[in-house]
Amino acid sequence: MNLGGSLLLIGCGKMGGALLEGWLSQGLRPGDIWVVEPSAGPLQGVISRGVHHAPDAGGLPAELNPALMVFALKPQMLAAALPAYKAFADKGAAALSIAAGWRLAGFEDVLGARTPVVRAMPNTPAAVGRGMTVLCANARADAKLRAISGELLAAVGETAWVDDEGLIDAVTAVSGGGPAYVFLLIECLAKAGVEAGLPEDLAMQCARVTVAGAGELVHIASEPASTLRENVTSPGGTTLEALKILMAEDGLQPLMTRAVAAATARSKELG
Repeated sequence: MNLGGSLLLIGCGKMGGALLEGWLSQGLRPGDIWVVEPSAGPLQGVISRGVHHAPDAGGLPAELNPALMVFALKPQMLAAALPAYKAFADKGAAALSIAAGWRLAGFEDVLGARTPVVRAMPNTPAAVGRGMTVLCANARADAKLRAISGELLAAVGETAWVDDEGLIDAVTAVSGGGPAYVFLLIECLAKAGVEAGLPEDLAMQCARVTVAGAGELVHIASEPASTLRENVTSPGGTTLEALKILMAEDGLQPLMTRAVAAATARSKELG
């Protein structure tokens, strides 16, 4: 992984930390990384490996000239923090953001219209290397920056690109919020098991392990999800009876469609 210079990671919470660990495991040199995070305590492990730390932008060396700034701050914190990094953009640093709701134009307004910017929407399974990230870039981002950005996010899962930034709102609704929908499915499946007579702990164990196993199966399978579903569904069997409910006109699909539409609309409002 050759950045052509140092990398400045602004924010190292759960997502930023997952990215950092992924980069280090992929061979990015610790000495090429600066992390801006108020507390050094949680970073002692990576600091001991050679990663540099600063509590805020003012603590960075004046001579620092990063090739890439990665903004992994919460969206509500970004507006106050971003102006402090314009000086690096003025020196030629590109920007890669994983902040939900922040559009490319927002970075251009603060960092300058000439700044190359890539926007990425990862999701929380990145913490276990199974993330899904969709990226888009502004007109200033060249092929090298796109390749580097894709490689950095591929360290924590799969990636895809879109040319139309407007699609990121739907991506946010599908894969960004998707883990929460799956966790809710586990809760609902476990509750249904309890109502069918199972002890609560056994119902939750069955739901958790079943969803995790099904997720792994679809991950490694070459067949589409519909085929995997059909493989589980015996004619006249119990699964078919359940699917008659879930696949009815008022079943799971229209409910999920409404849910994703609502999340997409909210993403547009926040942007």
